[in-house]
Amino acid sequence: MKPTFLFLVNFVCMIVLSGTPAESKPDELVQSLKGLHPLTLEDGVIHLEIDGTKGVLRDPHAGYALSDFENRAKGDSDGLTFQFGVKDLQGTLHYGFIAQNDSKFAHPVFFKTPSPIVNGKAQIPIHERLSDQHDMVGWQKSGFGLLGYRVVRSDGAILYDGRVAFEGKGPFRVAPTIIEGPWIHLHTDQSVTISFETDRPCQANLKIEGRSWNTAKHLTKHVFDVDGLQPDTRYNYRVQVGPFSEAYTFHTAPKPGSRQPFKFGYASDSRGGKGGGERDIYGANAYILKKIMAVAAREDIRFFQFSGDLIDGYLTNVDSTRLQYRNFKRAIEPFCRHFPIYFSMGNHEAVMSVFQVDGKPYALNRFPFETQSAEAIFSEQFLQPTNGPASEDGSRWDPDPNRVNFPSYEENVFHYRHDNVAVVVLNSDYWYAPYLKRRPESGGNLHGYIMDQQVAWLKETLHNMEKDPTIDHIFITMHTPMFPNGGHVKDDMWYGGNNKPRPTMAGEPVEKGIIERRDELLDIIVNKSTKTIALMTGDEHNYCRTTISDDMPRYPENYPHPKVSLSRTIYQVNNGAAGAPYYAQESPPWRQHTKGFTTQNAIVIFEVHGSNVSLTTTNPDTLETIDKFKLR
Repeated sequence: MKPTFLFLVNFVCMIVLSGTPAESKPDELVQSLKGLHPLTLEDGVIHLEIDGTKGVLRDPHAGYALSDFENRAKGDSDGLTFQFGVKDLQGTLHYGFIAQNDSKFAHPVFFKTPSPIVNGKAQIPIHERLSDQHDMVGWQKSGFGLLGYRVVRSDGAILYDGRVAFEGKGPFRVAPTIIEGPWIHLHTDQSVTISFETDRPCQANLKIEGRSWNTAKHLTKHVFDVDGLQPDTRYNYRVQVGPFSEAYTFHTAPKPGSRQPFKFGYASDSRGGKGGGERDIYGANAYILKKIMAVAAREDIRFFQFSGDLIDGYLTNVDSTRLQYRNFKRAIEPFCRHFPIYFSMGNHEAVMSVFQVDGKPYALNRFPFETQSAEAIFSEQFLQPTNGPASEDGSRWDPDPNRVNFPSYEENVFHYRHDNVAVVVLNSDYWYAPYLKRRPESGGNLHGYIMDQQVAWLKETLHNMEKDPTIDHIFITMHTPMFPNGGHVKDDMWYGGNNKPRPTMAGEPVEKGIIERRDELLDIIVNKSTKTIALMTGDEHNYCRTTISDDMPRYPENYPHPKVSLSRTIYQVNNGAAGAPYYAQESPPWRQHTKGFTTQNAIVIFEVHGSNVSLTTTNPDTLETIDKFKLR
C-alpha cells in the first residue's frame, strides 16, 4: 500500500534541512536529473521548484540503521560485550547457540535468561551461562562457537537478529563471522553461484563434492561462480571462514526441456505485520516468512519467487533500509542456503529524496540514482540475473539521449528458467514517486505503471521464448495486479477505472494512461504469446485467483479509448499474503471472475508435470488448504 499523507507530513517534520546526498556534486546531480524533475540549485543546495515555489531537499532521517547493531561485539574474560550504536537504547538482549549439525535449517536456540541492555550496552556471559549442560555446540572442547542474538527494545519491539562467532575458552575473541548467507543464486542445469558476507575482510573457502575454491583476496562479500555440474543432481557443499565451516545442499536444474516434474513457490508482501513479536522484526514479518519457507522446504520446491514489498521501506536513509533488508533476509536465510529465491521490487522498497514545497511533502526516488535509488539498493542486496533492459534511457521520453538519466533495471527486471518453465520478472514500481498521482508536477513514475523500455523488452523476450521448443510455460510476475480485487482497486493498473494517471517528465505526462498501458501489456502477454499461463502478483494483502478472458468486464463505463480483445484465457494469481496487514475484498467489475479470496496468510505451490500445471495454496500458519486449481 502507499504511505498516507499524514505519514509523510510527520516524517518530514522529523528531518532537518540538508545539502545533497553523498557521493555527488550538486551541479552535476541537478544536470543529470534535468527533464525528469524540476530541480534547481542555489548556493550549493538542491531545491524542488513547483509553480515558482521552491522547497529544499531534506536530510535523511536515520531512525535505526544496520550499523547500529552489526559488528558491535567485543570479547572479554567471561564472554562478549556489545556496545550498540543507539546510545540511549534500553531493552533486552536474547542470545543462544546456533548448532549447525543438528538441523538442516538451523535457527538460534535462545538461552532461558536474557541480558539487559542499558544505555546501548549488554553482555553475553558465555562462561557463566553457556557452559557444561548448556554447551550444546561443544565450545569448551573446540574453543569456538556461533551465537545468534536478538535486540529487543524496552517496549517489546524486536529491532534486529544477528550472528556472531567467538573463539577462545576465556578470554574470548570475536572470530570471523558469516553474517549473511550462504545463498544459492542463478542456478542452472550446469552451474550455480554461491555467496555470503562476512563481518570483516577475510579469505573464504567453498567445497563441493571434492572440488575446492578459495577467495584470492580478503573480502567481506564472497561470490563463487561454479560450473561443470551435472543436471538434476543434488550436491553437498561446505563453506569455511576461519575455524568455522557450515555444510548444506543444493539441487541443480534439469536439462532444459527434460520435462521432469517439479514444484516452485510464490508469495509477496512480507513487510511488518500486526500482533507483536516476530510479526514485525523492524520492517519484516519474520513469523510468517519462516512458516512460508518451512512449507516450501517440506514440498521440496526447486525455487521460490518473491515479488515485492519485502520490507516496510519508504525510508530516506540507506543504512536504515539495509537494516530492514537484513531482517527480512535473516528470516528466510536457513532455507535460501538450499534453493534459490528470486525477488522483484514493490512500492515499499522505496528509498526517497524528500522535499517540502509550500507546506506539501514531495517524495522522489532517492538520488543519485547510481548509488542511492531504490533500484541501486535493491541490486546491492540481491544477486540476480542481468539479462533485462538497461534503463528507460533511450525511450521517447528521455530528456537527454547523451546522458544516463534514469535508474538501472539491472537485477530488478530479468528472466530465468527451470526446465520447461520460464519466469519473467517485471518492475511496476520503477523510478517510483509516491505522491505522483496527486502531484504529477514533481515528475516520476506511477505505482503500477510499466514504462516504455520495459514493455519493449517484454515483447522481445516473449517473442524469443515462443520460438524456444524447450519452454512450455511462461509465468510473468510483477508487484501490482492488472486486476485488483481488494485494497488497491483505487490504484494498481486500474485506478478506480481512471485512465488519466500516468508517469510525468518534470510534470509533462507521457502519452499513454494506466489502463491503456495495461491493455498494451495484455495484448503482448495474451494475444502475442501462447505460452504465458499466469500472472503472479501481490500488493493486495490477500490471496485470490482471477480468470482473465475476453468475456471478463475490464473497462469503466464510457471508456473513450480503443479496447483490446483477448484471444485466450490466462490467470492472475495474487498472493500478497506473506504477512503484511490484510485487505478485504472489494467489488471491481471482474469480481465474479475471482475465486478463492482469503485474507489468511498464504503460500502458493505450483506443480509442473510436463504439459500440466496446477497450484495448491496453503495457509502456512495452520497448514489448511485454501485453494487447488489446474491451470493447464
